Parts: sequence; C-alpha cells; structure tokens
Amino acid sequence: MSAATLNADDDTLEPTLQSIIDQKSLRWIFVGGKGGVGKTTTSCSLAIQMAKHRRSVLLISTDPAHNLSDAFSQKFGKDARLINGFTNLSAMEIDPNGSIQDLLAAGGESAEEAMAATGGMGSMMQDLAFSIPGVDEAMSFAEVLKQVKSLDYEVIIFDTAPTGHTLRFLQFPTVMEKALAKISQLSTQFGPMLNSVIGARGGLPGGQNLDDMLSKMESLRETIAEVNGQFKNADMTTFVCVCIPEFLSLYETERMIQELASYEIDTHAIVVNQLLFPKKSNPCEQCNSRRKMQKKYLEQIEELYDEFNVVKMPLLVEEVRGKEKLESFSEMLVKPYQPPE
Repeated sequence: MSAATLNADDDTLEPTLQSIIDQKSLRWIFVGGKGGVGKTTTSCSLAIQMAKHRRSVLLISTDPAHNLSDAFSQKFGKDARLINGFTNLSAMEIDPNGSIQDLLAAGGESAEEAMAATGGMGSMMQDLAFSIPGVDEAMSFAEVLKQVKSLDYEVIIFDTAPTGHTLRFLQFPTVMEKALAKISQLSTQFGPMLNSVIGARGGLPGGQNLDDMLSKMESLRETIAEVNGQFKNADMTTFVCVCIPEFLSLYETERMIQELASYEIDTHAIVVNQLLFPKKSNPCEQCNSRRKMQKKYLEQIEELYDEFNVVKMPLLVEEVRGKEKLESFSEMLVKPYQPPE
C-alpha cells in the first residue's frame, strides 16, 4: 500500500487526495463505486487537479451512461479530445460492449469483411470468445490499450462503470489470456485446413493469412500482460473508491476493496460524497436527522479504513456541471472542506 500523507500535528491520515497527486510515478488511476455516488464528478475533479501537476492527462469513461459529456457540457467519443479550456487534459468515452470482431479485423477493412473472409472460422472464434465471462469488458479495454499506446499521456484516469462491471473490467488480462489461448488452440487444430480455405478465397483483408492474424493477437496478449504487471504495481496504479454515507454504499465499498486486494490492485483513498453539514441553528428536522445517520456511517468508514485517506465532500445546493463548478469542487479534494458554523 502506498504511503499516505500524514498531518504533522497528530500523525493521522490527511483527508485529501494530495498524496495521489504528489505520487509522480502513478500512470493508471481508477475511480469506482456503486451507481449514483458521484464517481464521474470525482474523476473529473481529480483529473482537473492532476492536470495542474502533470504534462498530460487522459480521462476515460467506460460507463455506458457516458457522463463525461454531461459533466463538461462537451461531446466526447471514442477518440481522445482536448477538454475546452485546458491544454493538457483530454477525455474519451468508450462503449464497454466491445466486439471481438474489432480484434479480428485486419488492415483497414471492416470487421464484417474480415469475418466473411474467414468463413465459418470467424463466427466460430467469435462464439468461442464470447463464451468466456467478462470478454465484453476485456475487449473494450483492449480497444483502450490500442489508443493509449499510440498516444503519449503521463496519467490515465478511468471513470468506471458501477462496481460489478468495474471488478470484471479489472480481470480483463486473465480473460483475454484465456480467450487468446482458446483461439490459438483452435488454430493449431484446424490451422492448415483454414489457411488453405482462406488462401482459396484470396486471403484475409489486407493480404494477411491466419498466421498474421494470430501473430497480431499474440502481440495484443503481450501488451495485456505488460499492463497487467503495471496494474499490480502500487507505484504505477491506484484505485480511488467513491461512496456515500449509507449502508448499501458502505457494503459495496467493502466488497470492492476486498476484491481489489485479491487482484493485487492498490487502494488507499475513499471519497465520501453528499455529506450534509447543516448549521447548528438549522431547525430542519430532516436535515439534522439525516446528518445524524450520516455521522454513524462516516464513523464506521473511518474505523474500518483507518489506514486510508478518507476525503469528505459536501452535498452542494446545485449540480456540479461545467468547467467552473468542477474546478471549484476539485479544490475540495485537496483542501479539506470547512463546514459553516
């Protein structure tokens, strides 16, 4: 686990994400949690802060809801695009339902043409690959890797889909290894026959044969293995858990932290969103009752995760949308929020 920032006064963990921003060796940062807890606002805010200290930052959404476009009021797609008002912060949104066909497509031809050229082999490989749980997420990550490898970003921040999808997403290297091993086994059995069939049809698009395609897939497997190694390196990768002070969110966070440990992925920061800080003179019964409940869960979080940076973020009176509001919110990730008296 990475060393967390300490307060000089009392040796308690500093309740900010400053230690993550100061960790210059970090390359991959995942932001995740249960749906509706403020993952996108947190990931956008962290990216804004990170962009102040790094040469170039890429923010990627793997959530089908595509909230980055809404957060910044700017349309993003599957290609990285500079966020308006920034010179070193880009964003992209990818569809987590990636297709194995994209992997098998060769040259500049379409995936459908590649499949047609391989005859029944294409659909066999597709059926085989999709029989492996989690391959959809794995394929979308393979697509991201192709993009990221061709671009030169110092830090990549992932705004992930809700917890279950995220945890499968992080298993992608193992899933892809299995898929590629199965396809390789199939090609060993039927390779010579398939090569002759493909040859008779004029070869694969781009003039490739089956061996070329398998070589391409082996190259991808090596890239995946390399990134998998980086994910398990606490100097290069960390996961920021986002939650709200309620039972279901706390339960989900605990499950996620346990699974991240089993994947050997470092996590040492929790952002608790939507905290109420009613003034002492506030007569609102609901506000004070809710705050009392929140304090109970906040105490449980601090007791359970005493080795974590627990960052407390307030519930604001308006939505955090647009560059200015996100910048203002992002300041609270590095300077603890001071509630009104």
